[in-house]
Amino acid sequence: MEQPNSPAILLDQEQPSVDIQLGIEANPVSDGIFEVCVTATVQTKIKDKTVFLVEAKQAGIFEIRNLAPEQMGPIMGIACPQIVYPYLRGNVADLIQRGGFPPVHLSEINFQAMYEQQNQGATEAVATLPQ
Repeated sequence: MEQPNSPAILLDQEQPSVDIQLGIEANPVSDGIFEVCVTATVQTKIKDKTVFLVEAKQAGIFEIRNLAPEQMGPIMGIACPQIVYPYLRGNVADLIQRGGFPPVHLSEINFQAMYEQQNQGATEAVATLPQ
């Protein structure tokens, strides 16, 4: 957590804007063992000055065996992040509150819709490549 403009920014009475970015990474660790990491970046600003910036990662180690290759994408992009995300949400809210700010609660995420949207974009990009 960073507070680059404290304490002066805390005297500003304007309502801050909040920007939240999420990401998912999945990497093999060894045969049948994978690390799935969900990242969150929460930045609040008043005008062009940062009130606070939180960058957090929460990872899980998953053993996945005897699964068809076409099933790995949904497992890594939907099922595993759904398991890890609640821990990330709790840690981010706790960190912000311990910093003395009103809590910012990350909303529930529909990882299936997010996965389908990302894959639809990739499919459309492949479909529009010149032949």
